[in-house]
Amino acid sequence: MSTVVPTSEEDPALSVVRFTAQLSWADAGPEVAEPQVNRLCVETQECMIEGRWLDLASLMLTSADLVFSKASEKDLECIFTIICNLVKKPESLDQVHEMAELISTKLSQQPNDKPALRIKLLFNLYNLLENPYSLFFVYMKALNLAISGKVTEHVLPSFKKIDSFLKEWNLGIKDQRELFLKISNILKEVKGSAKESFKFLTKYLETFSVEDAYAMNDAKEEALRAIIEFVKAPNMIQCGLLDMPAIVQLAKDAKYALVYQLLKIFLAGRLNDYLDFQEANSELLKTYGLLHEDCIAKMRLLTLVALGMTESSQIPYSMIRDTLQIDDTEVEYWVVKAISAKLLDCKIDQMNQAIIVSRCIERVFGTDQWQLLRTQLATWRGNISGVISTIHANRITEDTTQTMQGLAIR
Repeated sequence: MSTVVPTSEEDPALSVVRFTAQLSWADAGPEVAEPQVNRLCVETQECMIEGRWLDLASLMLTSADLVFSKASEKDLECIFTIICNLVKKPESLDQVHEMAELISTKLSQQPNDKPALRIKLLFNLYNLLENPYSLFFVYMKALNLAISGKVTEHVLPSFKKIDSFLKEWNLGIKDQRELFLKISNILKEVKGSAKESFKFLTKYLETFSVEDAYAMNDAKEEALRAIIEFVKAPNMIQCGLLDMPAIVQLAKDAKYALVYQLLKIFLAGRLNDYLDFQEANSELLKTYGLLHEDCIAKMRLLTLVALGMTESSQIPYSMIRDTLQIDDTEVEYWVVKAISAKLLDCKIDQMNQAIIVSRCIERVFGTDQWQLLRTQLATWRGNISGVISTIHANRITEDTTQTMQGLAIR
């Protein structure tokens, strides 16, 4: 099969229309095909002469769509590269967006037919655009196509650039929500991406404020999902869910109130609090797929962190044993496990049967923790300024002394 190769004798757009028309009418025979091909070529030339770029894009897409299953991927990439480049023709941003919408919608219509190629073509189109909203529109089309075509691996690398995309797109709150939730849902199905999925789910929930009561009501299922994912994840110890309006609303909802209570236990409670909750709500835990043994293991680590935060720096083995409800022989195992997970820094004093804690992570990092950090930074800044002033004063004293000595020698 011949490949479309634009030459100086014919405009690339006209070459594409001629090629696709010939391919789509090939089975009809030359007597039928030739008039149809000529008609389409004439229409193409009229659009080009009159500057009707949107009509030209529509005409070319119709022809290209007819041969998508017949042409090679190399030919299709060449065809759509020329079609996509039409967005550079209009001066009006509105018309450019219309063309981008038309092309991306056409590419997304049959997600199971060469989905990887379609995504590649959408990203080629994306790279030709400048209007922020057009960029966002085409990107979302690519995500939806990846989901429908089951080729999400082709969009995963782009998630690392989301922060820079957000600066470029300047999205409103609704679009941000759509984007964050879509990415979270994609990552949820990717093995080993639970933490990243949770991060974008958290970003989604953060977009809701108390003033968004009506919209926030629709986010209850996502809020529930965030809590369950946090409780389930053995390596997630710290989060800022507790004070988010989208999460707090669950406390007043009879359907979700107990789940919110469970979150409070995992962020601010201890093992005994969890055991009391589990005894009263064992069926609830099973409903959400939470395994009692896994919850106990996580709560033991969290309780050990709580001991490090609230007790003196030296914690006896006996206190750890009683609070974590374990045997004497298991104390060091749980301490080492917490150290390995970077939940705390401490020294194990086997002679005195105690641990000496030097640092613990904050289980909840909210407004109070930010304020404490701000105070600490201000204190450190003051201390450093004092040291610099002392050094500066000492240097002046030394310079004065040396000057006086020099005068004495003379």
